[in-house]
Amino acid sequence: MKKLTLISTIGISMVLLASQMSAAPKYGMAGCGLGTLVMPGGNQVFAATTNGTAGSQTFGITSGTSNCTADGVAQKEHAREIYVHMNFDSLEQEMAAGKGEKLSNLASLFECKSGVRFNEVVKQNYSRIFTEESKANPSLMLSNLHETLEKDATVKNYCKI
Repeated sequence: MKKLTLISTIGISMVLLASQMSAAPKYGMAGCGLGTLVMPGGNQVFAATTNGTAGSQTFGITSGTSNCTADGVAQKEHAREIYVHMNFDSLEQEMAAGKGEKLSNLASLFECKSGVRFNEVVKQNYSRIFTEESKANPSLMLSNLHETLEKDATVKNYCKI
């Protein structure tokens, strides 16, 4: 009888957990990532800690998994920032040349319909994008890039800045 009660309790718990996980996500301050799958709508501190230690939030944002979607401006900007941080040295070289795989991928993160003008603007404005301060700070470089792209009407028409 005790085994039957235990099995029933486990079964009911699994059904309740599955229904909670399929419900609309309640991200809260923890955002998205593995923590929101483990504790949907639950303890935000635990969810945020899980996201931080597992590194799943970054992966989820870039891949669109783990309750992370790429439909918001904040997620897109975060994906760009992560990409720039991970590929900073290569991007510096490719931006100076105005061509390259990493630069093309960055243009894709800006959802450019044509990367040709994006590459030209980046090459022409390399010294504005990579200042002395931004050569050691990927976030500042990305900010400089945004400012530069905003000033070019053609890029503004072909990309989502």
